[in-house]
Amino acid sequence: MPSFRALPRPPAKGKHGAEPAANSHAPVDRAMVDCGIYCEGARLPGKYTHAAALDKVRELEREGRHAFVWIGLHEPDEHQMQAVGDVFGLHRLAVEDAVHAHQRPKLERYDTTLFLVLKTVNYVEHESVANVREIVETGEILIFTGENFVVTVRHGEHSGLAEVRARLDASPALLELGPYTVMHAIADHVVDSYLDVTDLIETDIDTMEEDIFSPNRQTNIEWIYLLKREVVELRRSVSPLTLALQRIMTDHNDVISVEVRRYMRDVLDHNTQASDRITSYDDMLSSLVQAALGKVAMQQNTDMRKISAWVAIAAVPTAIAGIYGMNFDHMPELDWRFGYPTVLLLMAMVCTLLYRTFRHNNWL
Repeated sequence: MPSFRALPRPPAKGKHGAEPAANSHAPVDRAMVDCGIYCEGARLPGKYTHAAALDKVRELEREGRHAFVWIGLHEPDEHQMQAVGDVFGLHRLAVEDAVHAHQRPKLERYDTTLFLVLKTVNYVEHESVANVREIVETGEILIFTGENFVVTVRHGEHSGLAEVRARLDASPALLELGPYTVMHAIADHVVDSYLDVTDLIETDIDTMEEDIFSPNRQTNIEWIYLLKREVVELRRSVSPLTLALQRIMTDHNDVISVEVRRYMRDVLDHNTQASDRITSYDDMLSSLVQAALGKVAMQQNTDMRKISAWVAIAAVPTAIAGIYGMNFDHMPELDWRFGYPTVLLLMAMVCTLLYRTFRHNNWL
């Protein structure tokens, strides 16, 4: 009889014919933090999916009303980000950057959509540099801004935008300027955090500088290198953003209004200020490294002088005792009654003289 091979069974269906959750991708709403529709400066009530929100915005635009949608995502996976990209028409290269993150601050344009990458920083509270391994932690915020939408993607736990959204909700006049106002508000929030972190870093540097130049404290160069590494990481987050903000100021005039560019100028000034501070901190830490090395060298020289002084003092009785410890029958003063106390007295006098001399010359 011919043999028949059993055909594979189709996957089991769940409710409403859907496949089980174990075999399906996570929905977009699991990565969505908020989705709001803003019309003429005010947020519309209600909850929307990303697709429904864009449809609502287009409906309002057909009625002659200015509206846009702001959707916020937190660490979406590839499927979730691609689903949002398909709805809003985001370029696949930018979508890939948003998923994998680890991007340098930059500004790119895809047709009428601007893609801005911001590095977020957070200061890790600590009592002393000696007790921590990390002082500045970083994250990312990626912003897609189009004619009627803003999509923000966050990476990191410290980069929340609830405060920014609340501040914008309370400022209808700013929201009336359009979606690029949201880009400005987020950039302003991030750059302000740069200034806050640099102030705290300066406190750490001042404390370390005080320790280095204190004569009675030991200097640990590893702590300076740790702080310098954190400053370098902070510089990589802040300095490249200057070029991106400058491009916003000079390019893309067809999509960014004059009023928004004026606000962006203030953000650029603050970012330049933060960048200048970080550069000065880097130079200061380099100087502290040299100062610490010089202090260590001085400490070593002082120790060597002390060791040499004690060796010189110990050499006198050692030499005399070595001479009279030789096994010869005919040596001066061997039979003299006062030879032993005289030699001891001579040792004591010479050692005392050497000790006073070294103390006078600050060797001891």
